[in-house]
Amino acid sequence: MGRTSSPLFTWSGGGRERGGPLQQENPMTDFNIPAEMRALTLSGTGIEHLKVERVPTPRPGPNQLLARVDAAGICTSLIKLIDQGPAHSYVYGRDIARYPLILGDEGAVTLVEVGEGLRDRYRPGERYVIQPAVDHPPINFRERYRDNGRGVQKLGVGYSLPGHLAEYILIQEEILAAGCLLSLPSPDMAAAHVAMSEPLSCVISAQDHHMHLVQSKPLEPRSVVKGLRPGGVTVIMGAGAMGRMHVELALSYRPRVIICSDLISERLDIVQRLFGARAAQLGVALHVVNSAETDLKALIDQVTDFRGADDVIVAVGSARAIETAQTYVGRGAVLNLFGGLKRGQDIVGFDTTTIHYKEINVTGSSGGSPWDVARTLELMAAGEVDAGNHITRIGDLEHAPAFLDMIRAQTLDGKAVVYPHRRTAEILSVPRWTAEDERRYLQTA
Repeated sequence: MGRTSSPLFTWSGGGRERGGPLQQENPMTDFNIPAEMRALTLSGTGIEHLKVERVPTPRPGPNQLLARVDAAGICTSLIKLIDQGPAHSYVYGRDIARYPLILGDEGAVTLVEVGEGLRDRYRPGERYVIQPAVDHPPINFRERYRDNGRGVQKLGVGYSLPGHLAEYILIQEEILAAGCLLSLPSPDMAAAHVAMSEPLSCVISAQDHHMHLVQSKPLEPRSVVKGLRPGGVTVIMGAGAMGRMHVELALSYRPRVIICSDLISERLDIVQRLFGARAAQLGVALHVVNSAETDLKALIDQVTDFRGADDVIVAVGSARAIETAQTYVGRGAVLNLFGGLKRGQDIVGFDTTTIHYKEINVTGSSGGSPWDVARTLELMAAGEVDAGNHITRIGDLEHAPAFLDMIRAQTLDGKAVVYPHRRTAEILSVPRWTAEDERRYLQTA
């Protein structure tokens, strides 16, 4: 993908104080970088150690980049990080009271300063997205890791590396070495949509893990069909934020039928509103089912002539759902355990007879790779995926703790996005968020 430069903010000269958007004299070279920035930091275990504060704005070393954060998403995984602190597996025992974390694994960025060793490859003004799961051992600050970082092979943006919930983000050597800095396929992509490429990429990865063994003739060898079965029947259990992403991305495989189930009718109404027309246009029969009111197994039997579903995705963290899902699969099907269970509650029962005689594959995935993010951006640019469908709250960086409270209380249905350089006291509740919505929002700052 080619590099793109399309400034989202305009300058009128002078410096920038706490209010208003960034201002820019020359979008490619002249960025006014303040000495301090706002950031969401975690300095201990528990929500009482979470705060938005002013910290020194980092400056890049010779082989590093500094980027402006144009938009950042609020990930549910932050709850686990806040609750576990230095015990989290991606923090590696770091003393976060001494070296607080800057949180945020979802974002869209614009380069504002390039280290002298990278000026032949990068220019200020170029827009990127960072894949936060960095498959690389630490290069910087190894003394901050347990046992000097020995054995650490994977880092996380917003964990041991600086995150997006700040006005600026330092892009360190580890990110570049792991190929985790990705340019955008189109210069006019909305920043909020780009920020959603990370959670969407997790769904891309999950569905890419589906492997179907097919044998067209008895004497021909088996071959592998990767992804959801085209022309097949896909069942998605859970219509929350991630379940809805699964529905949208499942449409790109063109199954014959998609069945989405949940226990909350309002969520199912959202699925129908967002994807009903698109499914009909593609010739995909979309069924939304409240499994407390409708016999889901009977519906699956009806649409498959009792053969069972080809792909079943459990997009909720429920042991009961995992066990029930085993009754929905057909011969050679894939059962995907996407929704994680809490440690200590993660042992579930499996019907080994079903696995054995129906020859099903059970799979799971954790996060995505740079390819998954790149593929997500391609689908977004092609109009196959509309990231705005999944955004339901808009706010300022100062609202990040409130959004996390909503996630913990399970009152946020959808994704929240903050614009670190657009100051506002108001949280917007929106049915979806378009590129035009973003343009108007930033112009009224």
